Amino acid sequence: MMVVSKTETVAQRVEQEIRKAIVTLEFLPGTPLSEKELAKRYGVSRQPVREALIALARSELVEIRPRRGTRVVRIDADRMRQSRFVRESLESAVVRRACEGFDPDVRRRIDAILAAQEVHAANHAHYLFQREDQAFHAALAEGAGCPAAWEALTDIKAHIDRVCHLTLPLPETLPHLVEQHRAVMAAIDARDANAAEAAMRAHLSEILQALPEVEKTYGYLFMNPALDR
Repeated sequence: MMVVSKTETVAQRVEQEIRKAIVTLEFLPGTPLSEKELAKRYGVSRQPVREALIALARSELVEIRPRRGTRVVRIDADRMRQSRFVRESLESAVVRRACEGFDPDVRRRIDAILAAQEVHAANHAHYLFQREDQAFHAALAEGAGCPAAWEALTDIKAHIDRVCHLTLPLPETLPHLVEQHRAVMAAIDARDANAAEAAMRAHLSEILQALPEVEKTYGYLFMNPALDR
């Protein structure tokens, strides 16, 4: 049974849970989604599930097909590239602003986040690492005084994160990402806006470099007219 806070509706909580399952590939691209089964899974009625699916359809994570049911949308490589471009533009601006002044309490929290990332990287705990990765980027925006910048990326990130979850299990990936995070913070600490932006752009370009091999290996998870009839 889900726990719902006082500030969110049941439908919003169901949406978050389904979104998480989609992004982490628990619900693989192309998977049919049944309102009845989802309601049973989350211990709710079908109405909040229906509302959640409609919201996820607006985010283009699910496709609701009249008389054919609902399914998880396959990964659109072009959409992912566009999403990464928007994210890179916004987060580059965030780190430049961070170099003008950064909340010291948030800076100390980032040290703890990076330490946790190193532990998860050493243990090959990629799902736990991804959680700390989200916390790192959210803290960057918060420390720079623009938390709304990270919130604005929620839907955009979902299309990138599914591809990220296909690359995180590689043993060399996680330690490399920690090094990149530390490079971003070193530039911010030095108040070097150009270096901070360059470090962030290099960090976010990793997914594009990995994309061709990911598409080749996991082609069945990507959009394909033959699979989507």
